[in-house]
Amino acid sequence: MTLAGDPGGAEGAGLVSAERLARGPAAGVSGVSGEIRSKIKGIRAGHKRTWQWQMQNAVTTLEQLEEILELTPEERSGAERALAEGFSMRMTPYYIGLASKTDASCPIRRQAVPVSAEANEVPGDLTDPLGEVHHEVAPHLVQRYPDRCLLLATDRCAVYCRFCTRSRMVGEGGGAVSMAALAPAFAYLRAHPEVRDVIVSGGDPLAMGTDRIVRLVAELRSIDSLDTIRLATRVPVTLPQRITPELVRALRPHHPLWIMTHFNHPRELTPEAQVALRRLADGGFPVMNQTVLLRGINDNSGTLETLFRGLVRARVRPYYLLQMDPVRGTSHMRTPLATGLRIAGELQGRLTGIALPKFIVDTPGGKGKVPLVAENIVRRGEGVTTLRTFRGEEVDYLDPPA
Repeated sequence: MTLAGDPGGAEGAGLVSAERLARGPAAGVSGVSGEIRSKIKGIRAGHKRTWQWQMQNAVTTLEQLEEILELTPEERSGAERALAEGFSMRMTPYYIGLASKTDASCPIRRQAVPVSAEANEVPGDLTDPLGEVHHEVAPHLVQRYPDRCLLLATDRCAVYCRFCTRSRMVGEGGGAVSMAALAPAFAYLRAHPEVRDVIVSGGDPLAMGTDRIVRLVAELRSIDSLDTIRLATRVPVTLPQRITPELVRALRPHHPLWIMTHFNHPRELTPEAQVALRRLADGGFPVMNQTVLLRGINDNSGTLETLFRGLVRARVRPYYLLQMDPVRGTSHMRTPLATGLRIAGELQGRLTGIALPKFIVDTPGGKGKVPLVAENIVRRGEGVTTLRTFRGEEVDYLDPPA
């Protein structure tokens, strides 16, 4: 079994597998450092299958990255800058194992490996694009809507995505926030029963230990006014080994718990990821997916159609297709709004409704989400509206008599 699933065929050309890493220099991994040798030894011993090993052996240095991928000058300088002064880098062996060793346009590499373009700032770039600092109502608690709050429980993730909305805080080194530090947030929620929904995020809450997650969820569940607790996590994508039977058993008593995950490309729907998703669905967790529209990665209807169909087969509801937030230094990954509108129009009619997410813009400054739809109203008249179908046909809809 390989780290990246089966890398056979054209789609998997160039993928780095655990077996290839484990074979070391004979497989072309030359000049292997002691640290990388330790990783290879762990893979040989089968520890690659545990989420703890994945977290402990994450790729965080340029030396490690160069042993795994043939870096371009742009990637090398981007990694040097990220490590010295920017948003740091972190990749699980599993996730970087999905990447092409040689192709810098690989959708996995583009999401995880820093590039020199991250140093560029353009008009509209923001350090805190959703205004979360301004909307903080208690330490680690953000409220942008009347009925829901965002609880930032950790600054750690399994992988530091290069388009991260919270790159201002992720990876700062604090790790999981203590229950004592979260006490004011719990107090605020108890004092404001109009808040019915809490999204636990960070960082990635499922990158914490099971006991810590359970204590946090149990405390939230003890607040009678809360109807819904959502766990915003990318570990089914970047660290599927984390979705263990133990974790599912530990969280089930605190249902209803919703999982909000984040697949961006069909290549991420590996056999390991599908096992994790099946385990969650069988455990009674509704699983919703938010896909970020990313330039050169998934900004075409064919790629997204394949992804959304695969998610539905895995019992995951495609929930949002998100216009990427204008995070500082990410303009090279963002698409124009017109691209998202075009793709949404192309997918309408091609996909069943349960596989068709809303196209959403989370407005800068924390003003809230705005759903956008393709412009299918051709014209309006007295008692009649002309609509354009997904086939391009124009159809009149007649209002009832006044």
